[in-house]
Amino acid sequence: MSGCTLCPRMCEADRENGKTGFCGETGEIRAARAALHMWEEPCISGKEGSGTVFFTGCTLRCVFCQNHEIAGSKVGKVISEERLAEIFLELQGKGANNINLVTPTHFVPQIIRALQSAKKQGMYLPVVYNTGGYERVETLKMLDGLVDIYLPDFKYLNTDHAKKYSMAEDYPEVAKAALAEMVRQAGKPVFDERGMMKRGVIVRHLLLPGCLADGKRVVKYLHETYGNRIYMSLMSQYTPIPGVPEELNRRVRQAEYRAACAYMADCG
Repeated sequence: MSGCTLCPRMCEADRENGKTGFCGETGEIRAARAALHMWEEPCISGKEGSGTVFFTGCTLRCVFCQNHEIAGSKVGKVISEERLAEIFLELQGKGANNINLVTPTHFVPQIIRALQSAKKQGMYLPVVYNTGGYERVETLKMLDGLVDIYLPDFKYLNTDHAKKYSMAEDYPEVAKAALAEMVRQAGKPVFDERGMMKRGVIVRHLLLPGCLADGKRVVKYLHETYGNRIYMSLMSQYTPIPGVPEELNRRVRQAEYRAACAYMADCG
């Protein structure tokens, strides 16, 4: 990490020696929260909860981010790789259905070592890679065999939206390549007898106000490209925060969400 190229920003920051990258973080792991999370998709959280670790910092700059204090590196505690492995095992001990790595991209090398250590100590839960979808294929390949479930966003196919709302004009093409690698690794969805996902890919799309046309394009692309090899989670809970552009300063209308759901059904 002396010249960091983990994410598509390729900022080459000397994070190993205390410099911060575009993500806002040095090479020290920082986490803002580790706990059972009850509000992921039903096949991820179940009744017992998903064992989530929220990592500080982010490779995107979404103007509508609900976790902007975490993403903006304003909160978080420095932990060692050894402590991270312990946290994984503690979450397993609390009955978690999986280990859920939230916004992990910029700490992938450290996470790999922590996962390997935890597995040697008896960790057996599926590992979920929970990401905004803005990933380098080369970084994802480092995780092959360690991640069981990929839970990426697919935010945009409209490059103007990607640039204006997430400072990532290249997001559509980057996300396409990243998702292809995720599907290659995880394969077709696998569930246990309780309906909990053990392997596979769930792609999230958060419908934004006034962006129904791009939402439909995302749905169409995902269905035509992957069919039943992936699951899709179409989300309606967008909540405006102070400072968002005027066109995003409202909730998604019920009619917009119903139209997106109907389009998804029409696609099959």
